[in-house]
Amino acid sequence: MAVAGCTKCIKYMLFFLNFIFWLAGGVILGVALWLRHDNQTSSLLILQFEGQQAPGTFYISVYILIAVGAIMMLVGFLGCYGAIQESQCLLGTFFFFLVILFACEVAAAIWGFMNRDTISKELINFYDAAYIKALDVSRSPSKDAAVKVLDAFHTTLNCCGKGEDTALFTQIAATLCPAKPLSSPNYEGCHNKLILLFSEKLYLIGLAALVVAVIMIFEMIFTMVLCCGIRNSPGVY
Repeated sequence: MAVAGCTKCIKYMLFFLNFIFWLAGGVILGVALWLRHDNQTSSLLILQFEGQQAPGTFYISVYILIAVGAIMMLVGFLGCYGAIQESQCLLGTFFFFLVILFACEVAAAIWGFMNRDTISKELINFYDAAYIKALDVSRSPSKDAAVKVLDAFHTTLNCCGKGEDTALFTQIAATLCPAKPLSSPNYEGCHNKLILLFSEKLYLIGLAALVVAVIMIFEMIFTMVLCCGIRNSPGVY
């Protein structure tokens, strides 16, 4: 039996919200894939030095975002279909997955907040390890590898040095950063560049999560109201 009156209005509002939710899932999936294959982050996170890979903690949040985007598209479709069909079973299943998804998002947000500085700190430590080795006076294979790592950082981030560099680094800066001398007025240290790079990307992830959370809260409210309306409609037992 079709619902009527205010409940019918809620039905179409829920359908509209689910459609927005489905679109948001597609946008989040696209943004996550862009973050995963972004040239700057990819160029840095594929680096290896002394047998160690550059820290990939950033990719954990990106993979979570990819999974959330894909699940959102599936759940959004289920919600749209359930709202149009006025099916308590489909809407109940949709509500269940919505709650699970919301709980996962809250857990991911807490993890992201606790580790918001970890990503940049890990890469800064990785950069510093190569930095120290590159200043070694001996001409060893590990020094050559360190110079290549620094060159990748300097080229990708358009930076040079740590920001507070030793006199020794200042002397050899022209060798390590030939395209951007240390005396250049536009010079900026790589520590600040790394912090800025990942702060911007984590801010984008946090903003996307906040928008999704708001939509999900409204959807849960409208789903409960619609289910109650369907249950109380004449002919529904």
